[in-house]
Amino acid sequence: MGRNRRAHPDAHPTRNQARPRVVRAVSVLAVTALTGALTAAAPAHHDPAAPPAKTPLAVGYGGAVASVDADATAAGVEVLRRGGNAVDAAVATAAALGVTEPYSSGIGGGGYFVYYSARQHQVFTIDGRETAPRSATDQLFVENGKPLAFADAVTSGRSVGVPGTAATWQTALDSWGTRSLGEVLKPAETIARQGFTVDPTFNSQTAANQDRFKDFPATAALFLSGGQPPAVGSTLRNPELARTYQELGAKGIDAIYHGDIGADIVRTVRKPPVDPAATRVVRTGDLTTADLASYTAKKQAPTHTAYRGLDVYGPAPSSSGGTTVAEALNILQNTDLKDASQLQYLHHYIEASRIAFADRGRWVGDPAFEQVPTAGLTSQAFADSRACLIKDDAVLTSPLTPGDPAHPAACGGTGTAAPTTYEGDNTTHLTVADKWGNVVAYTLTIEQTGGSAITVPGRGFLLNNELTDFSFVPANPAVPDPNLPGPGKRPRSSISPTIVLKDGRPDFAIGSPGGATIITTVLQVLTEHVDRGLPLVDAIAAPRASQRNAANTELEPDLWNSPLKAQLEGIGHHFAQNPEIGAATGIQRLGDGRWLAAAEPVRRGGGSAMVVVPAG
Repeated sequence: MGRNRRAHPDAHPTRNQARPRVVRAVSVLAVTALTGALTAAAPAHHDPAAPPAKTPLAVGYGGAVASVDADATAAGVEVLRRGGNAVDAAVATAAALGVTEPYSSGIGGGGYFVYYSARQHQVFTIDGRETAPRSATDQLFVENGKPLAFADAVTSGRSVGVPGTAATWQTALDSWGTRSLGEVLKPAETIARQGFTVDPTFNSQTAANQDRFKDFPATAALFLSGGQPPAVGSTLRNPELARTYQELGAKGIDAIYHGDIGADIVRTVRKPPVDPAATRVVRTGDLTTADLASYTAKKQAPTHTAYRGLDVYGPAPSSSGGTTVAEALNILQNTDLKDASQLQYLHHYIEASRIAFADRGRWVGDPAFEQVPTAGLTSQAFADSRACLIKDDAVLTSPLTPGDPAHPAACGGTGTAAPTTYEGDNTTHLTVADKWGNVVAYTLTIEQTGGSAITVPGRGFLLNNELTDFSFVPANPAVPDPNLPGPGKRPRSSISPTIVLKDGRPDFAIGSPGGATIITTVLQVLTEHVDRGLPLVDAIAAPRASQRNAANTELEPDLWNSPLKAQLEGIGHHFAQNPEIGAATGIQRLGDGRWLAAAEPVRRGGGSAMVVVPAG
């Protein structure tokens, strides 16, 4: 770990091309000082006082990166420019997001990594989901016979799972990368040390968490200088995280899973350092160094379904993203969405989401503990037995009874319905492609915005609250719940990084943050691009609806204020307004060999898309 390594075969150097040189520490945003080719793609130097420009669309050659943040995207592009492949660039981008998007990601969290190998023409995944302590039982969030209030569980050591992000990075680099962990962490280390410019989104997210952050001295010192959120346009530096990255690069991930960083994590979870003046009751956790030492990021096969002549790949359980997106697509398979009216398109998309979420809630959990019928959930036969529930002029009622993939009914469900449990809404997603045709879709998270709100003292990163993704108690006592806590168990996730192949080669890749709305965001972007013919960047920008087996379908303002809302209500739909659903990024392979990178134009302050060599 942390060693220099030869280029992996997936880097595909040509016969006359020299092997890429090792990347040394460079300022991420000093790209144009090194070469003029990125003038249109990245800021010329790292000046925290001048906010880096964001653009939601970039087209060109040599590879592409899209994320929510310009500094992070530039970090990935710089690694590509220096000869690294998509995996190297994805880790570099993710590490930078741990600096600039610390409320959504970082080495205190976890995620799911989906990778297409151009050499092997195959898709692989890594499950880097956090795990519960080995002492955890199904009563983890139950006190005095009652489930804890969600807010009390979140801001606590009890909500913290064993972080999986660093293990994911090392597993990806060892399996398919060409650079060492220390090398790809250097750009993020530079950003942490020199600082980044606070934008309105970062400021508002800090303000929303101010009451939590102020109760933890290490968090307040980092994010509430002077007791207030950092001002828009100011520079936020994190020298503690820079040192943590430096140590992680030098010692490898053993520093977390067997070393000093991990010991600090355990100490913080078991006795959260709370301000003596705080009145908040902060429950302790039971994480141990043995829990960290036993953690592994799991390489496993992706989920797969065929849709409109395309092959759609996603993460397998413990994420429910791949199975739920696949089931919804299969439900829509025999419906003509291309020529349908916008009313009928949205109606069928909403109903397919409702059905798939009903089945998700009943069947998907950690497969190491639960019998998850992945093959059945993603089968066309099961989807057909559920698709017949959808009528053009009527709406299904939620909570909807789930189906049984092992025994598909003629048309309907079996057993008793259960509502969808709550899931936090903040993650971050990145998509990367390189000049050899390798592609990464990677979604990482610390769960709530700001995670548990607990910063590891002296280390500069927040700890996750992922264990609150477990069901505290069964959603319906009469229905088996596969997502109850257990020793070493991974809570169910909705993370849905997705890679789509056409004729065995990448067509496009997408993903999004947003808790359980991740699934519906990916599904809607995919169907609006594939079926409705929207360019990828327009499908990402389009207004969203999200139905998750609930009484109300959530609508963004543009749909809420549209005549379509009344038309859908005329069929029987009920709605609630959601100001913002997801913040997707994607890449697409164009027919002439160019890459297109696309990001959100507005949501969460807009995203950043860059390519190595912009097309003229």
